[in-house]
Amino acid sequence: MKFIVDNWMLILIALSSGGMLAWPLLRGATSGSLTAQGAVQLINRERAVVVDVREPEEFASGHMIGARNVPLNQLETKLAGAVKNKTVPLLLVCATGTRAQRAVGIAKKLGYEQAQAVAGGLKSWKEANLPVEKA
Repeated sequence: MKFIVDNWMLILIALSSGGMLAWPLLRGATSGSLTAQGAVQLINRERAVVVDVREPEEFASGHMIGARNVPLNQLETKLAGAVKNKTVPLLLVCATGTRAQRAVGIAKKLGYEQAQAVAGGLKSWKEANLPVEKA
């Protein structure tokens, strides 16, 4: 007990730093999105398919290598034609991650149970210095 009383400041610092380390994990668990590094692992290990839900003009200005373009407003009608295998991991990406989050709900409704959004979208992909190609 004397140790706790004498070192209360160190204990407080240890608890707060542990909380700061755990916060991204807790927040990420509820958002249903994937980091750029996690996306790379899924692409390499499980042959995940990348679908860019931005408009064609945005897609042409730069996109993840190998990504297929299916704009969000056409996702329900064109996703089945772009990605036939519903069992592979499906990575949805947009500019910042907002549209991709909405696309996850649509994809899961269509039967793509392994659909995930790339957190931060193409912006976080570029910030991680990952390759981008232009159409």
